[in-house]
Amino acid sequence: MTEPVKRKKHHSSFQIIVFWFAAAIAAGTVLLWLPISSATGSFTPILKAMFTATSAVCVTGLVVVDTATHWSGFGHAVIIILIQAGGMGVFTIALAISLLSGKRIGLMQRSTMQEAIQAPAVGGIVKITGFIIKATLLFELAGALALSPAFIKEFGFFKGVWNALFHSISAFCNAGFDLMGAKSNFSSLTDYAASASVSLTITFLIIIGGLGFITWDDLKTNKLHIKKYRMQTKVVLATTGLLIILPALYLFFFEFDDMSIKERLLASLFQSVTLRTAGFNTVDFKILSDSAIALFIPLMMIGGSPGSTAGGIKTTTLVVLLAAAFASFRKREAPELFKRRVSNETIMNAASIMIMYAVLFYFSALIISYTERLPMLTCMFETASAIGTVGLSLGITPSLGASSQLILIFLMFFGRAGGLTIIFAATSTVSTGGAKFPLEKITVG
Repeated sequence: MTEPVKRKKHHSSFQIIVFWFAAAIAAGTVLLWLPISSATGSFTPILKAMFTATSAVCVTGLVVVDTATHWSGFGHAVIIILIQAGGMGVFTIALAISLLSGKRIGLMQRSTMQEAIQAPAVGGIVKITGFIIKATLLFELAGALALSPAFIKEFGFFKGVWNALFHSISAFCNAGFDLMGAKSNFSSLTDYAASASVSLTITFLIIIGGLGFITWDDLKTNKLHIKKYRMQTKVVLATTGLLIILPALYLFFFEFDDMSIKERLLASLFQSVTLRTAGFNTVDFKILSDSAIALFIPLMMIGGSPGSTAGGIKTTTLVVLLAAAFASFRKREAPELFKRRVSNETIMNAASIMIMYAVLFYFSALIISYTERLPMLTCMFETASAIGTVGLSLGITPSLGASSQLILIFLMFFGRAGGLTIIFAATSTVSTGGAKFPLEKITVG
């Protein structure tokens, strides 16, 4: 009797993406736990190492120890490598290494890369990967050059160049990690609130990183021929512009009253942009009104755009849901954007993402508020920052207990890997047909 042939189990693209993110976090945790990574030469508590590694790979920026003072030079190098891998996508880095080594890129790798950067098709994915790597390095080096004069003047040549490179990568990857704690713990970029060169450079890097790799490719291909842009590119550019301008106007007119006009302009623009999952700040958020904090929470949840270094539910998700609502108001069969219809599958995915993020963000805040005996609004800000991979904080994260920090770790991982990616990775089968139940109407609203 012959033995049955065992079929080789193939992992889905979603499972591969989740695995690579988890593997990078695990490797980063071990490296940051080692004595060589701490400034004191002692082991860092494993939870603190895991929190920092997760925050770096998930390009969030929330920290439980001050980055500048707790970690050694080796630790800083580990953190910036994790940020780079997380920003570009861990699988993108792996594919780039395969390309450089001359290995053949199979269909599964191409399909996984398509899901990782949310490309519209598998075709040309290797070419797009090369473009992503070149563009990323170009923008980060340009940002480092622009930041160098200010940092060299303050820190000296070698330390200034390192600071410029570190902050350029951190800004482009929307990570929010900084090395300014040497002057004042957890100070971020508050000393540069009036510095146009630093503020505007960081702002530019955050915006570029948050637009998305596929948007870049469309802009490169079609340049200023706007009519040729994909619908997604038009949505991304229009929504990004509005989500920068409107909060900036609110901040300029209703906050920062004690600043000069120049400082208010820079601070308003910077804070409006950094809410798009960047994590830097040039003003102390503790001075902001409750109205501003309440405004920031949904903006952090929205985040950047698909296939970018940013997190959040994404600008396109918001627009699809708004378009679906307007279509319902106007009794239209399908929502329309830029003279194109949006599919029911896209609407269902958008609604699923919104519900998942809202439920996780709210109930996580509820648990942390109850456990830590902290105000609910403050906890909602922190959980929105974590799941949106923003990294902004009202200062409570370092003092949270182990259970609350584990909740934030999960939210950061969920926000960066992607809610649907994690769900699809956990489910091995997808229903593609078969019998359907009878249709019956239900009243809503």
